[in-house]
Amino acid sequence: MLQYFWTNLQQYISDLYIPTFRWTDLIEILIVAFLIYEIMLWMRNTRAWSLLRGMLVIVAFIALAAIFNMTTILWIVKNLTPVVLTAIVIILQPELRNAVESIGQRNFLNMFYRLASVDSGRFSDRTVNEIVRACTAMAKVKTGALIVIEQNTPMAEYERTGIEVDGIVTSQLLINIFEKNTPLHDGAVIVRGDRVTSATCYLPLSENRLDKDLGTRHRAGVGISEVTDSLTIIVSEETGAISTAYKGALTRDVSQAQLRETLTRLQGKEDDDRRSLFSRKGKEDASEEK
Repeated sequence: MLQYFWTNLQQYISDLYIPTFRWTDLIEILIVAFLIYEIMLWMRNTRAWSLLRGMLVIVAFIALAAIFNMTTILWIVKNLTPVVLTAIVIILQPELRNAVESIGQRNFLNMFYRLASVDSGRFSDRTVNEIVRACTAMAKVKTGALIVIEQNTPMAEYERTGIEVDGIVTSQLLINIFEKNTPLHDGAVIVRGDRVTSATCYLPLSENRLDKDLGTRHRAGVGISEVTDSLTIIVSEETGAISTAYKGALTRDVSQAQLRETLTRLQGKEDDDRRSLFSRKGKEDASEEK
């Protein structure tokens, strides 16, 4: 029995095709890995990341339609696929161009020692205090400001329109950036986590109707909140009033306490505290029942 098994194993191994590994195969693997790396990095920094997640949901529905043989849905998908692919290329045309340019500008060796990623972690309480302190100080002297706080939607395409800063968020830094007649005061500041990533950034203007007394700064603040999930803080240069824009809605004349509450809510820590409170309460109730 053992001899029979050993003979069959030898025969199976001898029938296996083991290709020879050439140095060109190593180059091919490196090229494919580099392309996959660049594609994933590009998708993380553009709207294509959100588009990919939406496409995965659609693919899941199509797979269910194929499993249950839903002929009408499959017919629609078959006939609309070329149109959808063309629309995706048109929608992402600026991002595709930037991706090709990025491949030409990157150092190929970077892939061996650096893994670039978008750090969209929560900002700390210290950052909340610094932003509130800076906005309050600028409002008192009527210094115009436009601060965009990134959440889940990547802001890389808007960061490229400005000047890289990459500094820890402090009230002094924000005040100095927006000080009148300084090189960085014109445009928006983008905050990611606890760092100011870029200044003098250009933002898309809202096409919705706003009050006539609101200028370009407010229109830009509302505009970026319409296309991303960011929170925008606007300090008026004319009145010194503080406003916030979130999901296309503008809240005017925000007090210091309201601004702090909005930023704290944006951190998401209240939900964590609430969950821990409910968990602790549940344990206490269980102990009382015992």
